[in-house]
Amino acid sequence: MKINYKILWLDDQIDAFSDDEFIEKIQKHLEDKGFSPDIQTVPKVSDFFERLDNSFDFILTDYNMSEMNGAQVIKAIREQSIFTEILFYTAQPQWEEIGRLERISFLQTKNVSGTTHHQQVIDKAINIIDLTIRKFQHIVAMRGMIMHEVSSLDAQMLEIVSTYLQNNDEDKQQPIINRVLKDLTRHHEEKLMESKKIQDNNRFDKIINDPLLFSSSQRASAIEAIINSIGIKNFINDFKEEIIKVRNDFAHAVLVKDLETGEEFFQNKNSRIAFNDEKCIAIRKNINKHKQNLDDLQSNINNQNIIPKT
Repeated sequence: MKINYKILWLDDQIDAFSDDEFIEKIQKHLEDKGFSPDIQTVPKVSDFFERLDNSFDFILTDYNMSEMNGAQVIKAIREQSIFTEILFYTAQPQWEEIGRLERISFLQTKNVSGTTHHQQVIDKAINIIDLTIRKFQHIVAMRGMIMHEVSSLDAQMLEIVSTYLQNNDEDKQQPIINRVLKDLTRHHEEKLMESKKIQDNNRFDKIINDPLLFSSSQRASAIEAIINSIGIKNFINDFKEEIIKVRNDFAHAVLVKDLETGEEFFQNKNSRIAFNDEKCIAIRKNINKHKQNLDDLQSNINNQNIIPKT
């Protein structure tokens, strides 16, 4: 699962959910869980199948529609080898049985005082969303998500630096270049001194247990120089702590299982990395926060009155 949570929702009366702000409730729930929600609603079956692919994390569909009923929709989805979680709902007392199909939830809403059909659908949808999140919130899956999302931020930083250097004259380029070269020189001087000390003390184990940080820290340094040049709020210290450090902790940690309790956790050198629901939510929220910071910086650079290179 990635940081985006995509939902495709088919209902020929979808406006009723929109008008009562039920869709916003699901969006807010996903944001509180640290995701960036992408909820795509369609009133027509034809539009639904034009958008349908394997990128969606959750599908909702009403049973009673004019073009084709929900059972037919579900069969058509599975025939395309798409096995996304589906919520199939209706307010009607009767519907067609479609047999046992995996990853499908059925909801027949009931006349309960104080609870509408729409509210029951939303409550069930949120319950299933939480189940799908828990399925992918295993520590190994989370490490994969962190590696993927931070690599995307890393690539975006490189794009920002390249764009800034390409679109500005030498006077504006030089502080960025100087900052990167200074940081790069300092980094390798420190590593050289460390290597000499290790050699003198015959402590080769220090090298094995000291993973080097290459491009991420250097790109962050360049981004910081650009931020200072433009004169906007500096977020790089938080970025290094909340993104780069977290990625490095997980990247170089080993999955360990406690033989007594059966609990699984990551261990980095001699320290145990805390992992729970709150940690997962915090990581996702920080990724989204810094993605927005980089998007804002990129937009700032693209919109500024820059002097093209000659």
